[in-house]
Amino acid sequence: MSRTIVIANQKGGVGKTTTAINLSACLAVAEEPTLLVDVDPQANATSGLGIEVGPEMECIYEVLTGDASLGATLHHTELAHLQLVPSHIRLIGAEVELVGMQAREMQLRKALERIKSDYRYIIIDCPPSLGLLTLNALTAADSAIIPIQCEYYALEGLGQLLNTIRLVQRRLNPNLRIEGVLLTMFDSRVRLSKQVAEEARSFFKDRVYRTVIRRNIRLSEAPSFGKPIILYDAQSMGADNYLSLAKEVMNHDEESLG
Repeated sequence: MSRTIVIANQKGGVGKTTTAINLSACLAVAEEPTLLVDVDPQANATSGLGIEVGPEMECIYEVLTGDASLGATLHHTELAHLQLVPSHIRLIGAEVELVGMQAREMQLRKALERIKSDYRYIIIDCPPSLGLLTLNALTAADSAIIPIQCEYYALEGLGQLLNTIRLVQRRLNPNLRIEGVLLTMFDSRVRLSKQVAEEARSFFKDRVYRTVIRRNIRLSEAPSFGKPIILYDAQSMGADNYLSLAKEVMNHDEESLG
């Protein structure tokens, strides 16, 4: 059974795209057919996998505006079991163009339905906002992973995101649930990291993943080389953390089916 998971947080700099790239890559390394869909106009997930989209190449923008099928935008990556639907800066215009469309929040969901059975996991990377692009992603998803950085103001604004998720559940996607809360940029030497982790676990209980993503230089370097961490430095702490997260996600699915 295919699972569509959105990585969402309207705050920037929380490790959202890093998680989308590296969770997708680690699921693919486990030989799970995986698709990463980049719905962020910054296109960092696209460049982070070493793919460049020119102005004439079709991407998620054409899919959302109805000018291309999702299948026509698929790109292979260095990992045999990972494909990408890329983004481009022109996606910024999609927010305006979607406003006048019927069922505008359903465009991505309709596009994914045609290819969903080809993948075990579909991971969607969102922009750091709660606009129409994120609404499309939440409407298309089975569940959401919320990355929270272990720094000042980490939980600020989460109420707005949770309200948006509840709104989507009521009106657009009743099956949407929170897959898990992921602690990122964790540094065990810093008291603040431990405090944020305690607060998150107090609020979200068992929805917080056991895996935490620790601060890691190699993890920060990997996107500039267009590689997920598992290809850039498989022995690094970052690779170990995201392999652990992928195991938790897969085990969670097995428990749900069981």
